Parts: sequence; structure tokens; C-alpha cells
Amino acid sequence: MNLEELKRQFLEYLEIERGRSVKTVENYDRYLSRFFAFAKVKLPRDLTEEQVREFRLYLNRQGGTKVGGRLETMKRRTQNYYLIALRAFLKFLRKRGVESLSPERIELAKIPERSLDLISAVELERLMQAPAKDTLEGKRDRAILELLFSTGLRISELCSLSIDDVDLTRDEFSVRGKGDKIRVVFISDEARDAIKEYLASRKDMDDALFVRYGKKAHVGEDARITPRTVQRLLKHYAVKAGITRKVTPHVIRHSFATDLLSNGADLRSVQALLGHANIGTTQIYTHVTDAHLRSVHKKFHSKRK
Repeated sequence: MNLEELKRQFLEYLEIERGRSVKTVENYDRYLSRFFAFAKVKLPRDLTEEQVREFRLYLNRQGGTKVGGRLETMKRRTQNYYLIALRAFLKFLRKRGVESLSPERIELAKIPERSLDLISAVELERLMQAPAKDTLEGKRDRAILELLFSTGLRISELCSLSIDDVDLTRDEFSVRGKGDKIRVVFISDEARDAIKEYLASRKDMDDALFVRYGKKAHVGEDARITPRTVQRLLKHYAVKAGITRKVTPHVIRHSFATDLLSNGADLRSVQALLGHANIGTTQIYTHVTDAHLRSVHKKFHSKRK
């Protein structure tokens, strides 16, 4: 069986058996297709370590982000996405008894420890107050901001919400996250009030919790807000609030997590609230707990005279 047919089976396996999102499957398809086109092989037994090494060199020389008029090379983290997809594909082949390169031969590039983009509590409050309070769009945007900070939702999770998903009488609801896993999130008083005010002002019959407005809002059948729209509105309100650093839905998610930890929450609880499969992912927030431990050490460790 050739690589294209095996890739098709692998992508179906990811979507059906592993419950990966359509977007994830599309990304894996793109990563693998690019490698196969580079390697110029059709059969799994023809894949070699040398091809992988040459592909890594090729990726390392590709253009990435444009910074100050200068095009930087592709980030190591992005390069690793290709290698992760290839390694997962090779593991799938081995599980199916197909002879090919061992997945253990694929080593990921070392990347620097991930840094967090955060905004201060004062900046966060200014951001929350930025939307207009007397327009339907402003009420929607305030509800979005409050809900993001109250729950730590991913942007895809927020956009997929329907009105019936959110029980405002209980101040909590279930959300389906990555890997089709369900978790419970909790709504603050501010988020609940903002959502109620927004829904009370709506005149449409759409079942989406958040809908688009503007000239192109109802082009096509789905009026549901898109991740791109949320990203744009956050950028707009950050400028309006006088915040110079980049503000994205994930920055609000980071703020949600660090707020919990700085107020005494344990890492396992934050892991559950964020929907992280691995606590290692949550440990990027340990700078908060480290700061707390430092203050505890300074306060309680015995002083030598």
C-alpha cells in the first residue's frame, strides 16, 4: 500500500478513533503532504533517516515570521509540528504492522522554555471596560471578554458555544474541548450579568451564543462569530484601552490561570479548569507558584543571627 493511501487511513483514524478536531486533522494532512512531496517517495519502506534529516534542514531554512521588515526563519516550535505529525504517522504504521522507519528515530528540536504573554491586572480591567455599554455589539464584546476571563476557554470553545449550552441559573456549564474531552467551567457574576444583558438585547433567532454583526455578518447561513472576529475585536479593544503589548484570547486564558494560582489554587485544579491533558502543559505557569514559594521561604525560613 502506498503512502497516500496510508495517510488517508491515518487521518481517518485521528478523526474517528482519536477524536481529533477537523482543524487538527487538516494540519496533520498538510505537514505530512509537505514531507512526502519533499522526500519524493511513495512506499513506507522507502522512508529513511537521511530524508528526515534533509527535511529538517529544509524547514530550518524556510521563511517564518516577519519582524521589523526582516523575515525570520521558521520557528523551532513550528518545525516540531511537522516532526510530531510524522512520528505519529510512523507509530500508526507500526501498529498496523507496516514496515517503515522507526518513530523513535524522529527527535524533536530543542526549543527554549515557553514564555507567557501576560497583561497586568490594571490593563485587564481597562480591557474589560473598553466595549461600549449602549450598543448591541458592545454588549456582545463585553460578554465575550468577561466569559473568556471567567472560564479560561479556548477561542474555538468560545465560538462553538450555543445559547442552550450555557446554564446561567447554575453559573456553570460543560464544554467540549481538545480531544473531544468534556470539562466543567464556572461563570463569574460579571460574566453572567454581561451575557444576560447581551441576550436580552438580541432580536435574532440564531442559536449561537455569540453572533457576528456588520455588513458581511449574515453572508451565508451561519451567523456564529468566528475565531478571527474575536481576535480582531481583542486587538481593537487593546488599542482602545491603551495596552501596547499584543492581546489575544490566549493571553486572557493565561491571565485566568495565573490569577487562580496567585490566589492560592493548586496546579492540578488549574489543569482541570484549563482542560490540559498533561500537567506538564500547565507547568508553564509555575513562575506564579515559584513567586509564592519565594515569599513563603523569606517569611518563614529561620534567620541566622
